[in-house]
Amino acid sequence: MTDIAGPSGAAIIAAFKAAKVEFVAALPDIWTSNGLLWPLSRDPELRLVRLCKEDEGVSICSGLAYAGRRSVLLMQYTGFLDSVNAIRGAAVEYHRPVCMVVGLLGKEVDREAAASAVYGIKLTVDVIAATGVDSVSLEEPDDVGRLAPAIERAYATSRPLVALVGRRVEA
Repeated sequence: MTDIAGPSGAAIIAAFKAAKVEFVAALPDIWTSNGLLWPLSRDPELRLVRLCKEDEGVSICSGLAYAGRRSVLLMQYTGFLDSVNAIRGAAVEYHRPVCMVVGLLGKEVDREAAASAVYGIKLTVDVIAATGVDSVSLEEPDDVGRLAPAIERAYATSRPLVALVGRRVEA
């Protein structure tokens, strides 16, 4: 099997800016840190909010949306699963455009997330479907082109969004 490149961190950051994102609330995630989080931390146009726990990021992003400011929450799928109640309450039931970029650490490159042998990854896909949260998949470099329009749609419709990062983000 040929090594397939993952999405570019620079392209993801450009998508955030194209969608008028001002804040990125984040916890380190091995899948996205080198290519996305560290470059983002040095970008003067985006304000990085370092978190202790993912569910506090849901609240922060919801509050920023309420104040008319755009943000994205960057985390790993285990943090997404840990935050389901906060996502349900703050984002789904209160119709807040909480936009989440979720790293799928360990997802196999030869299959979709829903068919992963990693139980937590498959469960993440099932939870997203069960809650009715909109989602996009970021597997290959060209997939990043769907991110800015998805964030724009989330804010236009006041609905949460999950962008699933299925491969390690390239620097």
